[in-house]
Amino acid sequence: MSLFSALKRRRKWILLAFLLVILVGFLLPQPFSNPVEGATSADWNPQSFWYYPWGKSGTHKGVDIFAREGTTVNSSTPGLVVFCGQISMGGNVVVVLGPKWRLHYYAHLQEIHTSVLSRVGRKDKIGTVGTTGNAAGKPPHLHYSIATIFPYPWKIDGSPQGWKKMFILNPQPYL
Repeated sequence: MSLFSALKRRRKWILLAFLLVILVGFLLPQPFSNPVEGATSADWNPQSFWYYPWGKSGTHKGVDIFAREGTTVNSSTPGLVVFCGQISMGGNVVVVLGPKWRLHYYAHLQEIHTSVLSRVGRKDKIGTVGTTGNAAGKPPHLHYSIATIFPYPWKIDGSPQGWKKMFILNPQPYL
């Protein structure tokens, strides 16, 4: 057996393993819960997802769940924390990679109670509601959005920035 054919066979197995990992990610069950402790659908505006015009981002790509500052924020799904830190618009932010290869984005946190590469379960505390980032001076709330790593092109529409809907999912049906 030549070195070339051995490498070719090995590459085939690596590709097969990679595809299997992707498939398993899509098959994982996705249990959901509202990330803000004690919040109900009365705590957000159902028309806020994809609202235009919306500040510097142009279109609001999530839902703002209003609560008292310091209210516990839990992970809405099980997953792996892939980012914790500060960004200019989101303030204190946590990003969790959950089932179906979806990224769950929690922004404007007062405090962060998790760390990168931590495994979190649904309803595990990851932070508290706050007013950081571009939420300064506004009522305390959690900005929650869901992005998918694999695009859903059938979700594209003619709304402002509507092409981004293939990556950003409306979290409200899951809450």
